[in-house]
Amino acid sequence: MILRTDLAVESHEMSGEDGEGIVFEKDNINGMSVHRLRIFTESAAKRLGKPQGKYVTIDSLPLSDNFRDVQEQIETISEEIYSMLPDKGTVLVIGIGNTDITSDALGPLAAQTVIATRHIRGEIARSTGLSMLRPAAVLSPGVLGKTGIETGEIVLSLINSLDPAAIIAVDALASKSVSRLGTTIQISDSGISPGSGIGNNRLKLNERTLGIPVIGIGIPTVVDAYTLVSDLTGHRADFDLNRSLMVTPKEIDLLAERGAKLIGMAINCALQRDYSFNDLVKLL
Repeated sequence: MILRTDLAVESHEMSGEDGEGIVFEKDNINGMSVHRLRIFTESAAKRLGKPQGKYVTIDSLPLSDNFRDVQEQIETISEEIYSMLPDKGTVLVIGIGNTDITSDALGPLAAQTVIATRHIRGEIARSTGLSMLRPAAVLSPGVLGKTGIETGEIVLSLINSLDPAAIIAVDALASKSVSRLGTTIQISDSGISPGSGIGNNRLKLNERTLGIPVIGIGIPTVVDAYTLVSDLTGHRADFDLNRSLMVTPKEIDLLAERGAKLIGMAINCALQRDYSFNDLVKLL
């Protein structure tokens, strides 16, 4: 059985692949380890089990430590998001997940921190000094079990109505390693698969399915029990695989809340380049 992970850097580690169609780089910025993985070819994508695209993984997030002085970390993350965005146009931010399940609430919580600006225009924008705001729309579409509507169906309808230049989709992820739960963020231009973290795949949100660039952002909040045991012991777990168990940290409430604020504020900084960090904090 393949060990489950949504993190491309972990797929790269497990495969040991560094051949044709793959470029992997490491960096250290503001005390955080930054891994950049690019998958260029279809054959490389098949070997790693991840779609073609650019994946940026940032480790050592300050989510469980001192969370007061995080401006440098937020600005570092925002630069990676900005590098994947088109220069102009409305950006639609989608917070994917279920607020009733803490480990799946990252997306909706992050959406609450993103500043919606599409409606701020004309005289109101001029008189308040906000005429340089980039248009942004924000939505948490809920989950199929509550709405009866697929997230992909809602997003497609919004694209037809809003004509955005790009989509940023935030969702909780799954890791193969406990050490990465709540400590790692992945940013990718290959899109996102709602529910993939718990093995509940829905319509993929990517440029191929939606027709516009889709940036997927997430923090791992769960690890599959089979994957966990196999990773810790180095051997394949020997138990009933039909009983799918997901493991999450005991401090998941704190990690989800802080991770959401980190992502939300980084998105604000990436979108609103004409305003300082402190200006955006005041707008919130």
